[in-house]
Amino acid sequence: MTNQKPLATGVLAICALLGITTPSLVQAQGANTDSSQTQSDIEVKPVSAQTGVEEASAKSKDKNTETITVTGSRIQRAEYSSNSPISVLTNKEMKLQGTTNVEEALSRMPQFTADANENVSNGSDGSAQINLRNLGSNRVLTLIDGQRILPTMGMDINFIPSSLIKRVDVVTGGASAVYGSDAISGVVNFIMEDNLDGFVFDTQGAAYQHKNDNDSVRSLVDSYGYQNASGSVFDGKKYNFSLAGGTDFLDGKGNITLYGTYRKTNPVTQDKRDYSACSLNANDTLDGLACGGSSNNPWGRFFVLSGENNGGSYNNLKDGSKTWDTYSDDYLYNYTPLNYIQRDDERYTGGYMAHYDFDNGTRLSSSFMYMHDRSFSQVAPSALWFGSDFAINCDNPLMSSQQASLLCGSAAGSSDQIDTYVGYRLDGTNARARRDDLQHSDYRFNLAASGNLTDAITYNVSYLHAKANYSEQYQNDVDQLKAADALLAVDDGNGNVVCLSGNSGCAPIDVFAYSGISDAGLDYILTTSETNSEQTLDVYSAYSQIDLDAYGIKSPFAAIGPAMVVGLEHRQEVYNFNADAVSEANGYEDAYGKIKVDEAYTELDVPLVEDAPGVKYLGVNGGYRHSKYKNHNASDASSYSANTFKFELTYSPIDDIRLRSSFNKAIRAPNISELFSSQSLGNYSGTDPCSGTSPSASQIECANSGVTSAQYGNIVECPADQCVAMYGGNPDLKPEEAKTFTAGVVLTPRFIENLSLSLDYYHIKVDDYISSVDPTLILNQCIGTGSSYYCGLIHRSPSAGSLFGTTGYVVSTTLNTGYLRTSGVDMNLNYDVALNGWGSLNFNLVGTWLKDMTTEPLPGLGSFDCKGLYGPTCGQPSPEWRHNARVTWDTPWHGLEVSALWRYIGSVNLSTNDNNPLLAGDSTFYVSDHIQAYSYLDLAANMPLTDNIQVRIGANNLLDKDPPIIVSNLATGFVNGNTYPGIYDALGRELYVGLTAKF
Repeated sequence: MTNQKPLATGVLAICALLGITTPSLVQAQGANTDSSQTQSDIEVKPVSAQTGVEEASAKSKDKNTETITVTGSRIQRAEYSSNSPISVLTNKEMKLQGTTNVEEALSRMPQFTADANENVSNGSDGSAQINLRNLGSNRVLTLIDGQRILPTMGMDINFIPSSLIKRVDVVTGGASAVYGSDAISGVVNFIMEDNLDGFVFDTQGAAYQHKNDNDSVRSLVDSYGYQNASGSVFDGKKYNFSLAGGTDFLDGKGNITLYGTYRKTNPVTQDKRDYSACSLNANDTLDGLACGGSSNNPWGRFFVLSGENNGGSYNNLKDGSKTWDTYSDDYLYNYTPLNYIQRDDERYTGGYMAHYDFDNGTRLSSSFMYMHDRSFSQVAPSALWFGSDFAINCDNPLMSSQQASLLCGSAAGSSDQIDTYVGYRLDGTNARARRDDLQHSDYRFNLAASGNLTDAITYNVSYLHAKANYSEQYQNDVDQLKAADALLAVDDGNGNVVCLSGNSGCAPIDVFAYSGISDAGLDYILTTSETNSEQTLDVYSAYSQIDLDAYGIKSPFAAIGPAMVVGLEHRQEVYNFNADAVSEANGYEDAYGKIKVDEAYTELDVPLVEDAPGVKYLGVNGGYRHSKYKNHNASDASSYSANTFKFELTYSPIDDIRLRSSFNKAIRAPNISELFSSQSLGNYSGTDPCSGTSPSASQIECANSGVTSAQYGNIVECPADQCVAMYGGNPDLKPEEAKTFTAGVVLTPRFIENLSLSLDYYHIKVDDYISSVDPTLILNQCIGTGSSYYCGLIHRSPSAGSLFGTTGYVVSTTLNTGYLRTSGVDMNLNYDVALNGWGSLNFNLVGTWLKDMTTEPLPGLGSFDCKGLYGPTCGQPSPEWRHNARVTWDTPWHGLEVSALWRYIGSVNLSTNDNNPLLAGDSTFYVSDHIQAYSYLDLAANMPLTDNIQVRIGANNLLDKDPPIIVSNLATGFVNGNTYPGIYDALGRELYVGLTAKF
């Protein structure tokens, strides 16, 4: 005891200093979160309700009882119940859903909004992301067994082998005091199966069956002369194979588990579904649908920018003759058929997990994980893009005299050059779809040691190294510089048409007739560009837990004393991006950046009262973390410090009721891209209210945005509703700060056996959130209010006044903006009932009610609430209510289990029809003005064939319900094929069959 008194005194001092400031929003729920249990009976429910505090306290006194770690806390105690709620997704639930994609299973949970996934094609980077509380995938911290997975910018859920997931803990609210940056909306912790003794083989095949019977859309497509989808399709096949094996060694002191998986997904093009057979727009009266398209058409579009015929707008005739007609929407090109609505994907993963327990209680553990994923996205053939400023010489021999006259006027036949917008799609006999070859090779190695320093003090030290390599090869794209070279063509005097420049290899291109470009011209202008990046993450971590009751420190009203964790962590992320010459010509630049952070943290859990009248249990938990950041690239550097903290309270008056609440201050540090990425131009979905012959905005309103009187009424519309914005980084960014609050109740009434119910309120507010101001919002605010701030972000093309191409754009670079706020209530219900000889039923409901989803784009300039809305500015649907309700019948017949899932997504309205001036558009849409509530029915069945082999079959979207149709100029976010394929089932009825064998 003489050696313990100084330590006790020191610990008391630390408690006094660090135990007073402590808020957070970590969410965990108790005994059944023990990582040694498979929890196959949990699915998604409030697991904390299943262990009473009295049992937990009693077991905590037994030093031989296994301690566990609950997501959201580093305190390890036997049967520990934390103070914040967790929703749990188990391996069994994933198999009942028939999904081998983790992000798909998570996005179906009501707490999540769909993000990047296999249904995103154009603009995809091939990764899979998760978005908790619709606050963005960059504001949720994703872990494997409590540790970071990959570098921040290289995060990819594809990396995690779904067959080895034991369960997924989902914690709502900030947890930066426990885990550091990024845990603003919450934490998603994948608990892996790492202790196999034997082999497990799992395989599954799935495909989609759909009946294309939307008569109104099919009639519309026919009226435009486009090809319709087949009446019935069976496609989108997916195959998954997994083999894992493990063995104990040295008398059970050690174990090694190895695994390997393979997954193949076949592509689906948009012409296979009737609702995506053409790009759907609103008609002229905004009360119906019309097939839209791109003005970059295969016949050839021209807009004269200089000379005496400046402002002329023409199109080659469709019959292939070299004759110009006045351009109209009759020449729009249907670009959708070749676009993927499910990407082509092939994935391999492999690795090991091992541990060894020494006789002195020390555990040495290690793991290695690897993934190679190759995915192809595909979109329509490339083009000479309308908006690029090309020059055409007036004596170009490939032009007809009529075309030369309309282009050049009196200068026809001379060597004068006329600046011209040219839109010429490489369609026809030589059409080649653009393909994006996306490859990820990711590695993760972890080495850790843990054990006991004394009976009351444990330690854990670890090193984590992760690397994410990404390569993108963009194929069959038109090199706009070479196209400009090939457009300037002359007669060499011998009847041969050659390039004016005389550049080696240059072959003239004939854009003055449909399919006029020769094979030599195509070979010259078509190119492949390549970019690649390497990202690394290194984490050095050390922490220790001290059980203070061993030193006589505890509340006089509690059976056990406080537990305390102190720790240090060093993280370093490095990012290298390289672009080839073609990519650099398209605006990409090489980039480099490094982020270093040093952190010290502590956490204290204090039982205050146990087994007293009116108080079964009362306890508090607090934590604090200090972080110091240093960021730099080749030319810029920044540094800052941040403090985060949490405070949690739990109170059980009786075994049947547990009340809990938490407060947390969390941060998200800017990532390397947000800090240091080069500024470049990119497309966004939107329209220019000052474009067209009859602009929807007045001349005075348009003048505020930079339109001259001569340009008004003569500005070309953004092609295919794709305007241009300037994006890029900002080295002066500071961390986002979030304050989060939860309060809830867990009910496990003894008078209703096997019932558990939890209700939890959450409130999350993110200040100074890092973002760019939405280009549509900038335009609407400039036009609607004349704000000098917003109007100053609009740069119109000097020659044409347009908002596309290389000289017309909206500035939308990153900055610390206003705030994000969301709040609502989560509900988890679980009930088991015996059927007296007919097996048993399990009822499970997970639901979320959204109270608000508010954004203030810039401080003091107003806010808007996207609850119950979707569309421009608001993005993907944010319904007020979502739920998953599952009923599972465990039959008495040879282990047969039958389950039905009802997925419900509430209705939403179109945001541009809202009366908030930050959301309202310049027109009222009657088509797509709302998306009705959607219900899906999924069926599944599991049956053991033998003691070691189990089969499963199922059908998701059993009734083959069509997804909602969203007109293209209203759809933003992760939209594809005129719908939101991550939220609604886009491909129809999914059928699957799987088998698991253990031996």
